[in-house]
Amino acid sequence: MRYETHMALPSLFDRLTIPVIGSPLFIISGPDLVIAQCKAGIVGSFPALNARPQAQLDEWLHRITEELAAHDRAHPDRPAAPFAVNQIVHRSNDRLEADLATCAKWKVPIVITSLGAREDLNTAVHGWGGITLHDVIDDRFAHKAVEKGADGLILVCTGAGGHAGRLNPFAFTQEVRQWFDGPLALSGAIANGGAVLAAQAAGADLAYVGSPFIATAEANAVAAYKQAVVDGRAGDIVYSNLFTGVHGNYLRASIVAAGLDPDALPDSDASAMNFGSGAKAWKDIWGAGQGIGAVNAVVPAADRIARMAEEYHATRRRLLG
Repeated sequence: MRYETHMALPSLFDRLTIPVIGSPLFIISGPDLVIAQCKAGIVGSFPALNARPQAQLDEWLHRITEELAAHDRAHPDRPAAPFAVNQIVHRSNDRLEADLATCAKWKVPIVITSLGAREDLNTAVHGWGGITLHDVIDDRFAHKAVEKGADGLILVCTGAGGHAGRLNPFAFTQEVRQWFDGPLALSGAIANGGAVLAAQAAGADLAYVGSPFIATAEANAVAAYKQAVVDGRAGDIVYSNLFTGVHGNYLRASIVAAGLDPDALPDSDASAMNFGSGAKAWKDIWGAGQGIGAVNAVVPAADRIARMAEEYHATRRRLLG
């Protein structure tokens, strides 16, 4: 049972219990979290660069594919949701071609692209039967992504964890929906089921949810990071481009722990962008979005998703009858 969408989503989304994509989390998302998310009925995803060394990506995709197939055989009445791999398309990613080849080997169903749109990449993913979703921070980049063959868009708005834009989600969604009828996911401080429904009411098909999954048993995050998400509120999030050259949202406590003043961070610029194998200088700076105030405990991912589903359907019943 889904809220009305602007067009039929690709059939691979039919397996979702709620219209949510678990966003790829730097360092944190790995096979344990992705498998748990997919089994619980949302799209699980991870950045390809989380698998280090590169050969580990093949191992991860093997495990994810086999475990989800086993789940489907054991539970034909509730098959797992599809999974996604995030690819950083920026030129500093020296692993992109190798990682794409590995994704082709395992026929990854969804590829999420970031920081660069490439027509040849979209064509390659379509060649093995997958779809591409490209994350964007404004309408200009959205047009470019669709022109280069992306199947859908992820609108990364103000308040989103990690790399984030500045636009209000309502403003951004209504601009894109004036010209784009394809699959649309909305990102930005979405942390409970009511917010998922609100994303759909605003014009999106799916919600893109990341920070709540940091505080899960399966997340590859240190205990202090998980607890910081539980303890944090919107006011604890700092927006800066210092750490990767791209503006993003980070936990104030981790910036202080790194010996920096979160209220006086220097600016960086696009020339500082580095997503290659050596981009580890700020690994202890913790990304998170403004929605963390809704996260009150570290729980298994399945429990978090079940709670969101209850909230989603309860809100829908209350508003729609």
